[in-house]
Amino acid sequence: MFIIQEKKKKNVAEFLILMYQIEDLLRSFDFDISRIENEFIAPQVASPSLMPTMIEWYSSLVAEMKTNKLEKKGHVSEVLEVTNELIYLHNTLLTVLNDEKYKDLNARADQHISAFRAKSDLGNIHPVEVCLNALYMKLLFKMKGQTISNATEEAFDSMRVLLAYLTKKYHEMYQNQ
Repeated sequence: MFIIQEKKKKNVAEFLILMYQIEDLLRSFDFDISRIENEFIAPQVASPSLMPTMIEWYSSLVAEMKTNKLEKKGHVSEVLEVTNELIYLHNTLLTVLNDEKYKDLNARADQHISAFRAKSDLGNIHPVEVCLNALYMKLLFKMKGQTISNATEEAFDSMRVLLAYLTKKYHEMYQNQ
């Protein structure tokens, strides 16, 4: 949980991808908080005094996911809010601010975003969401020890670079408030 808070402050894209992973982890435990506590939280908590805080945080995620019927797919409200902020910033950089560097990065990633959207059957989700899903998929591939072709690695990299720039602008936006 504390890593999550730090990620949100320092790298919002990594925060979102980590939250995707946590949501899937909770699904894999069938939202059973006692299993989550015993098999996931307890083995990684350095100090027993942190257990109640961790259990409370995971329990609140479980409750939100169940309430909002996110048992199979979907994201908690905080993930959706941050994603919407990134989408708004993406659109602002392209159309209002006419950020040339971002426009160039977006153009380089565009064909890969379209291809990934089609291959992954993501429907008509926003390009920022496609990039986040792609990088989450890359994380899953690496965790499973699957190899990634050079062409796929190039596609992931173009989306990673786009998200890195967007993340930088996101944090700049909040520092200037």
